[in-house]
Amino acid sequence: MVVSTKNKLYLNFIGGNWITSASNDTLKSIDPANANEVVGYVQNSRKEDLDLAVAAAKKAQNEWKKLTGAARGQYLYAAANAMEKHLDEIAECATREMGKTLMEAKGETARGIAILRYYAGEGMRKVGEVIPSTDSEALMFTTRAPLGVVGVITPWNFPIAIPIWKMAPALIYGNTVVIKPATETAVTCAKIVECFEEAGLPAGVLNMVTGSGSVIGQGIAEHPDINGITFTGSNGVGKKIGQAAFARGAKYQLEMGGKNPIIVAADADLDQAVEATISGAFRSTGQKCTATSRVIVQSDVYEIFKEKLLEKTRDITIGNGLREGIWMGPCANENQLTTVLSYIRKGIDEGATLLSGGERVTHGDYKDGFYVQPTIFDNVTTEMTIAQEEIFGPVIALMKVDSIQQALEVANDVQYGLSASIFTTNIGHMLSFIDEMDAGLIRINSESAGVELQAPFGGMKQSSSHSREQGEAAKEFFTAIKTVFVKG
Repeated sequence: MVVSTKNKLYLNFIGGNWITSASNDTLKSIDPANANEVVGYVQNSRKEDLDLAVAAAKKAQNEWKKLTGAARGQYLYAAANAMEKHLDEIAECATREMGKTLMEAKGETARGIAILRYYAGEGMRKVGEVIPSTDSEALMFTTRAPLGVVGVITPWNFPIAIPIWKMAPALIYGNTVVIKPATETAVTCAKIVECFEEAGLPAGVLNMVTGSGSVIGQGIAEHPDINGITFTGSNGVGKKIGQAAFARGAKYQLEMGGKNPIIVAADADLDQAVEATISGAFRSTGQKCTATSRVIVQSDVYEIFKEKLLEKTRDITIGNGLREGIWMGPCANENQLTTVLSYIRKGIDEGATLLSGGERVTHGDYKDGFYVQPTIFDNVTTEMTIAQEEIFGPVIALMKVDSIQQALEVANDVQYGLSASIFTTNIGHMLSFIDEMDAGLIRINSESAGVELQAPFGGMKQSSSHSREQGEAAKEFFTAIKTVFVKG
């Protein structure tokens, strides 16, 4: 049994069993809408707990990879069915841990279920191809082998979708998994792992260890028996993970930050562009790696667009994501709230004009939560901190340009290259944007945030390690190609 209803204690999942960590110590997961509310306590694990989990995964891997892809897929289908049965419970937990609205959390849970079913189907798809040989009496073909034990390190902003879009392909291609979720959303991850347990997944195939990033996250990167690491999180932590993995020759995949622009051309449908900007910038309180951060608008329509944007922003309702009628919840934790407020102060100090928001909300029911107003800056120039660094909060930097070419130059003038969007009815502008924008995800007349589960996802420049997640592209990371030459 995972949880004690008396004290909300959640355990590690290792070798098919829920066990207490060696430290006998716990970490607290709190509700960002009310910091006095404890969602649960998770294990503050040590290296020996990680060693146990890796040993269990390594022991289970040989039998797991021997199963057919179709057989492995059946477990994923069963896990999806279990998640569907517990959808409301999982979504509510995600809202209580991370703060996003219940509607968003239910959508994310449904997406996790769809990802599981997609990758379950991957078990029936091809894993190689026949290649003509110069020897007429030989057969040459490729197949794929799993990496072995895969370490999964996930953030708090998508506590359901990101763990699943990493675990599902790892499992279907024959790997076993050790996952370390963010402490802030570890209870939600435990509920997902429960669904795999309910599906009857063999012992050791999936293991969860909670704890600090410096101990468990870094331990995954350095562990000699972990063959691949997939990470989503900050650039600083990601680079440490990558360096540790590279030093011992492990395969690694890093998805990191973004400073995602929307370009609004003079010929754009402004109402459509405003709706997309609001959704992309303020949904999930701006805590998406693909969130809209910079809005680059042609001067001809700049003032009209700005007024429409401000008008729509005033309609946003802030509050506890479990309540009816709430559009935007709190920041996920106190550290993130502090970070967002510090960037707002930098924007003001560096000369940007604060048009809307910019304050923490503390009155009445908000006093114990990590709430900040949706914020819009005007007169932002490219050298300002708020135009260059990822804020990960509900902050928009408005930037005025005279031409689409100038807009592209401004959009590309950052270290990141994850997602970018343009609003235009001009096919020439669209083609220039597709060709010249340095981003892994290009969207036209659509918000910058979001990607479909069957499509590759990843960034350019400092946004990733240049690999791709999701869709068939996941196969490239989670497997290694074997070339086979057969002669009678």
